[in-house]
Amino acid sequence: MPSTWLLIAHGTVVDGAGNPPVPNSSVLVRDGLIHAVGADVTREQVPRGETLREIDATGRTVMPGLIDAHCHMTYGESRSEEEIDLYTSPESRTLKAAFHAQKVLRAGVTGISQPGGSYYIGVALRDAIRDGIVQGPRMTSAGRYLSTSNGLTDWYPDSVGVPEGSIGIVHNRLDDMIDEVRHQVKNGVDLIKLADSPYGDFQAFTTHEMTVLADLAHQLGKKITIHARGSAEVDAAVTAGMDWIMHGNILSDETVAHLAESGTPLVPTLLLLANAGDWGHLVGAPAPLRDGMKRMLEKSADALHRAHAAGVPMVLGTDSGFSLSPYGVWHARELELLMRYAGLTALEAIQAGTGNGALMLGLEGRIGTVAPGMIADLIVVNGDPVADITVLQRREAIETVVQDGRVVEFDEDAIARSWPHERGIGYSVTDLTYDVVHGLGNGADTRDLATPGEFRFDDERAADLVSDMGRRERSAGTF
Repeated sequence: MPSTWLLIAHGTVVDGAGNPPVPNSSVLVRDGLIHAVGADVTREQVPRGETLREIDATGRTVMPGLIDAHCHMTYGESRSEEEIDLYTSPESRTLKAAFHAQKVLRAGVTGISQPGGSYYIGVALRDAIRDGIVQGPRMTSAGRYLSTSNGLTDWYPDSVGVPEGSIGIVHNRLDDMIDEVRHQVKNGVDLIKLADSPYGDFQAFTTHEMTVLADLAHQLGKKITIHARGSAEVDAAVTAGMDWIMHGNILSDETVAHLAESGTPLVPTLLLLANAGDWGHLVGAPAPLRDGMKRMLEKSADALHRAHAAGVPMVLGTDSGFSLSPYGVWHARELELLMRYAGLTALEAIQAGTGNGALMLGLEGRIGTVAPGMIADLIVVNGDPVADITVLQRREAIETVVQDGRVVEFDEDAIARSWPHERGIGYSVTDLTYDVVHGLGNGADTRDLATPGEFRFDDERAADLVSDMGRRERSAGTF
């Protein structure tokens, strides 16, 4: 059978493996795999009579498509945890996830891993994308987060319990956790996601529990990861043999050394923190939330710089899916944040967003770099991301997306739309108190005058959006 060829000619190749850019280089793709790369690659290498498509990449950058290892396709750009868990039917969540997947791909993100979400929607979406029924990035998916009553996803008070639509499922006995892992594997997940403490101020799973669950996941041929912000749970996760770790915001020198020695990748996932801290005031995010995000970033910078210096591999992850991190908009900002808060160079950041993410797709050694034999998921960028990493954040700069060696065509008008989950019932973002009305404080912007039951941040408990909502539920505070 004749082959199908694609030639991307005369661009500057950034290979995703950390090597310096190579100008005036061409990439030749055959039947979805990279066939040859270099200045001497020409159309004459294509057999006469076989189908060839050519792209002139002069003045452009050719690089691997981005891989987002922390992308929640079932969250629906929600503004509250209740919107994620309660207000939209499984059928509607599935359709919306499929719609949003094309927006992620359009942003140059050709691969994603979903570390947890509603029902088994991620598994179905993965299969639909693979079979060409839905347009979107290649994908791996977990099921619902596995948590304890002291972990991230036990949002609601005991009187409410854990809704069926919650992104998390709660078990406090090891035998029940084992049953859940087996059940999720039966239903087709690629990985198991554990959710430890919201803030990293204690270890919610025991090290023994983590180890048993990691061993079981591996025995069943699956990967396992964990939400772990603090030093104790990160260290325990390394001991347990987790395949990669999400966050790692607060790390002791001993934990950094343990993490580096193990070679376990870290997915810092800074985007949600930075978007809330930098721009949350533009969309009504409460000041304590914004301030808490900023403090968490400051703490993360110390830990992540030390981890990077020690050689810990880092991977792009964004927590896309919230209203503060909508689909297809901010994925590439994580690369800028890795440079700022972890000290990566531009080439290291690009590697974190491409080659280092192959593990999370189950395609180590097969994707994420521009080299012969690799899967041809590529983007052509109008600009130089090595000189200015922010060019990858501009949609118009992502001129061509190649998936499996084929140029992807998009319905630009369709993907410009937004289709969020059903909105919760909200009345305000703070209390209309006497002091606010009569000018005795600056109201919603500063929250200087705390009202009874109001959630307050302190320097040691800076939180992300999700865990903040969980704490607010427990304390009956206001959002």
